[in-house]
Amino acid sequence: MYTPAITGTGVFTPSETITNAELVTAFNAYADLFNANHAAEIAAGTLEAKEHSSEEFIFKASGIEQRYVMVKDGILDPTVMYPKMRQRSDDEPSIMAEMALKAAKIALENAGKTAADVGAVICAASNLERAYPAVAIEIQDLLGIQGFAFDMNVACSSATFGIQAAADMIRAGSIRSALVINPEICSAHIEWRDRDCHFIFGDVATATLLEREEDAKGPYFAVKSTRCATSYSNNIRNNNGFLRRSRPDGMKDRRDMQFMQNGRKVFKEVVPMVSEHISNHISDENLGAGDIKRLWLHQANKSMNDFIGKKVLGRTPEPAEQPNILQDYANTSSAGSIITFAKHSADLKDGDFGLICSFGAGYSVGSVLLEKHG
Repeated sequence: MYTPAITGTGVFTPSETITNAELVTAFNAYADLFNANHAAEIAAGTLEAKEHSSEEFIFKASGIEQRYVMVKDGILDPTVMYPKMRQRSDDEPSIMAEMALKAAKIALENAGKTAADVGAVICAASNLERAYPAVAIEIQDLLGIQGFAFDMNVACSSATFGIQAAADMIRAGSIRSALVINPEICSAHIEWRDRDCHFIFGDVATATLLEREEDAKGPYFAVKSTRCATSYSNNIRNNNGFLRRSRPDGMKDRRDMQFMQNGRKVFKEVVPMVSEHISNHISDENLGAGDIKRLWLHQANKSMNDFIGKKVLGRTPEPAEQPNILQDYANTSSAGSIITFAKHSADLKDGDFGLICSFGAGYSVGSVLLEKHG
């Protein structure tokens, strides 16, 4: 048995941003247009008027101040309200592979390794731009990696589930190393015309290199243990898919073909599930809450993370103990906890323990207990 270790991470951040102010201006213009076009139905009581959004509402509900997007064009147009991406030929790299490639190269450089040192690629994301061929195999080809690759989808928990899969293969000796890559273009599967969710998501790509501990060239984080759990719930859902055209109303402009959630139920049910999951993971490794120097949590909602941190630690976490990147990146689905880890882990000392945890649709929750070395 070998000890797996995280030896490098990479974050690719898109160049374009959308502030809350820009978002509110666009949404409110859309709401006014909608209300004007449906004035008769609204007056008759057969249709509800669209409420305005506000910067105060967004920040209070989420803690988000801005988000990065791959393509800004179209999102802020009240008559469009989605990213207008250019058509790519089948001979070009896909947009997900392109951004994944950038994150992967950063992770490899961070670890002092090259593509020749990688044995497998796992592309783990909440949505993949096609069913096949696997985006992971395309990334593998673009990097020139030998071995194998496959896609994974466990919604916002995809990164931690991918890390567990990679760690298990390294531990068993079937591979020496793997890149777990999370290209998230959440701007394309959010409904920008919905006041309750138009502000939630942003785009990014992250990459994590896992290797046998003995192969690490510099400071690394040994993977002490991993834990995943799922419990079925419909409270976060996206019904789009290849069967859409086969259903009677499948080609209609259905709201459930984009991201949907029952936010209050999610908050109420996920917080205790995640808190218990983390606490049990820590205690089963004969550690106490006081032994955990850093919590790198999924970046979905600041209030949710505050509750989880307080429940796990038994007190309000200090900002450095539970860092947030949500204010800058918004919710980036599976990539959020990895961004937080990449940006807020270098300062830990030799022997310090930390835990990555992501959670989301499914419900799903995955945690990775790490120990700093070097």
